[in-house]
Amino acid sequence: MGAPWSIETVELAEPREDEVLVRMVGVGICHTDLSCRSGALPVALPIVLGHEGSGVVERIGSKVTRVRVGDHVVLSFDSCGQCRNCRHDSPATCFEFFPRNFTGKRTDGTTPIQQNGALIHAVFFSQSSFATHAIAREVNTVVIDKDLPLELMGPLGCGIQTGAGAVANSLGLREGDSLAIFGAGGVGLSALLAARALGAGSVIVVEPNEKRARFAQELGATHVVNPMKTPDTLAEIRTLGGGGVNFAFDTTGIPAVIGAAVEALLPGGVLGMVGGPPPEAMMPANLMSMLFRGVTAKYIIEGDSNPQTFIPKMLDWYRAGRFPFDKLIGKFPFESINEAAHAAETGDVIKPVLVF
Repeated sequence: MGAPWSIETVELAEPREDEVLVRMVGVGICHTDLSCRSGALPVALPIVLGHEGSGVVERIGSKVTRVRVGDHVVLSFDSCGQCRNCRHDSPATCFEFFPRNFTGKRTDGTTPIQQNGALIHAVFFSQSSFATHAIAREVNTVVIDKDLPLELMGPLGCGIQTGAGAVANSLGLREGDSLAIFGAGGVGLSALLAARALGAGSVIVVEPNEKRARFAQELGATHVVNPMKTPDTLAEIRTLGGGGVNFAFDTTGIPAVIGAAVEALLPGGVLGMVGGPPPEAMMPANLMSMLFRGVTAKYIIEGDSNPQTFIPKMLDWYRAGRFPFDKLIGKFPFESINEAAHAAETGDVIKPVLVF
């Protein structure tokens, strides 16, 4: 679980030429933030976390052209914009993804935050939005319409984008396709919402928590399987799916679950994975079985999304009533950050959002 977060006063520098200063209105708590706090994902300390921010632009750097003062924005992940993958519209697999999002420093080794003259690690996902103000780059700042509920928009920048993008971008689910989702947390339920927005056929959610399982049904799951009460989860998925499913999506990172997900695929099927596995875990799949069905398994980062285009797409679904991601959100005052984190860890709230 890690030590509680503390709220302290720090000094924030002015934005550089390609940066923007954003007054935060809301920020989601993501599993990645909790993993960094617990040490499961090691980051340099002390650090300001937070990477699902939304707010209002207050100042911009001299070379910023797409973002203006007063814009309402969602902050997402950082990317270099220059490597092969960025140039081919795949910023989520940017060659510099790790140093730009996890080191707590800009690529030149600096940080915009100090406290009494001492360096504080920041620019987490090029935002560090567990703060009243954040410095972001133009590349990871997405302008949205001002009539949208700004305090709810932040999770579109990471957790919701990851689940929805996995289905829409990475798996390429089409109308009528079947899908099995393993885990009904924020990412899994976002995948469910995207599947419904895209007109999926059968959507089977595997989830042991009965409260989350009922919620998945409310959001449109056609079937819910409790693996703690089902003697053979794989057999149940095959029965419910008429032999299997076209696509599977694992959010657990548990090798045994991943093995079952691979076997649940129909010929030509694809498994997408986002869950963090144990460090020593190997792919638990029978290669001959995969060969004769022509199935694929792949890890997915940020839903293979370009935030500048995919966040507006999700908002189009939202406006049309096809993507009610706001149902996943529970709001907390920023001062209650530790209570919000606890609610996320216990599963009482799917997606806590801190409101300023």
